[in-house]
Amino acid sequence: MRLLASVLAILAWMATAKAVRADALADVRACGELAWGGDLQGGEPYVFEDPADPSRLEGFEVDVADALARRMGLARARFHQVEWSNLVPALERGDFDIALNGLEDTPERRARLRLSRPYFAYREVLAVRRGSPYRSLDELRGRRVAALNQSRALDLLRSYPVDPVLYEGQQEPYFDLQQGRIDAVLFDHVVADRYGCPLSGVECLPGEVARGVYVVGLRPGDATLAAAVDDAIAGLIADGELRRILSRWHLWDDGQAAIASSSAPQHAPDAPRRRLDRAQVVLFAEGAAVTVLISALAFAIAMPLGLLLATVRVTAGPFARAAATTYVEVLRGTPVLLQLYLLYFGLAPVLKLGAMTAATVGLGLNYAAYEAEVYRGALLGLPRGQVEAAAALGLTPSQALRHVTLPQAMRAALPAVTNDLVSLLKDSSLVSVLTVVELTKRMTIAAVELRSWLGPGLLCAALYFAMSFPLSRLSRRLEARLAP
Repeated sequence: MRLLASVLAILAWMATAKAVRADALADVRACGELAWGGDLQGGEPYVFEDPADPSRLEGFEVDVADALARRMGLARARFHQVEWSNLVPALERGDFDIALNGLEDTPERRARLRLSRPYFAYREVLAVRRGSPYRSLDELRGRRVAALNQSRALDLLRSYPVDPVLYEGQQEPYFDLQQGRIDAVLFDHVVADRYGCPLSGVECLPGEVARGVYVVGLRPGDATLAAAVDDAIAGLIADGELRRILSRWHLWDDGQAAIASSSAPQHAPDAPRRRLDRAQVVLFAEGAAVTVLISALAFAIAMPLGLLLATVRVTAGPFARAAATTYVEVLRGTPVLLQLYLLYFGLAPVLKLGAMTAATVGLGLNYAAYEAEVYRGALLGLPRGQVEAAAALGLTPSQALRHVTLPQAMRAALPAVTNDLVSLLKDSSLVSVLTVVELTKRMTIAAVELRSWLGPGLLCAALYFAMSFPLSRLSRRLEARLAP
């Protein structure tokens, strides 16, 4: 009990502790480099791998980071990859010195971080399908509108009577808009101009929904480093280097002139933190219900298809066996996440599936390959005399399969099948890449909003355990009951 209490105390300290450095700038100069966090999935023109040399990074924020490091007297700027929606938590953890990747100035971030003066001004652009009757967010009441997770666009959507759809990447929402899976997309003009507006069937509406600025994020206690970053940005603006960087990436426009007179946002007092209250628990329960629904439907596909594949591999001719074997090996030999991407995005031009349908079918097809091996092993494990006895009784091969071998094989395979259902329940967390908000995705959303991963993580784990433990016990009981 004392050991458990000590572990819980350490976890609580880790959840609440903040990285504070007495002289952050001195620490950075001692290292000789400026560590900055960003997400390569943001792509061009933010930060991306050079096509000619993938070991090199390109992008206007790469140039900004290098310029900041140089003006601060550092040898270099070093990039750290982190998922964009987790940029702020990773900064708070101390994984890098600054967050520099399209980080928007919002009231919530002012209360949470120390923000630099702006280095880029953006506009929120609304895109719809060409020919759509919708011309504003007010007209999209009840419709599905996409935004980047943890972005200002998402905050704006929550103030309108629309159904926000969360994405982690910036190409996928415009692709889904083309396919008619969503009704509109709200993104920064940098993204819209490159990934949305040029697409056939997509129309970027004139005007803007809102304006904002990109800033550098720092931890609240890093005052000296923040002052040095502000001075460096001021120098970039004053001597025209920032304009040259933005012009190189075709980003300079009339709106950028305003950042010259903008100062660093004032750090707002900490607002009362949201708690893991009853409303959050209800959202977690809804996420768990989605997880159970997807798992049950996927397994309803996996079981009969797996049984069919196993039967073909054991009893059919060479061609059918080869086809079934190929299916099983390919589906087991490639990541289920890749299969979900191909099913949802890759086949969309010829097969348009909704997110829930693609999630269910994708997991079902994948697990059918595993179920096929379970059933095949059970069939091959039956004594040879069973088949011979059926033949002696005058049963045809199909009758022997239906009345003799399959019932016995199913009985022997039940414990392993139950175990696979538990695994499928956990693997359903992967479907969040298709915009499905299941239990794990709900946990990540809550963790960022509540500024803590411990409470949401423990609640998520408890719900998974509550769903899987009865199945595990059932599997053990079946194993004990069916043991020879």
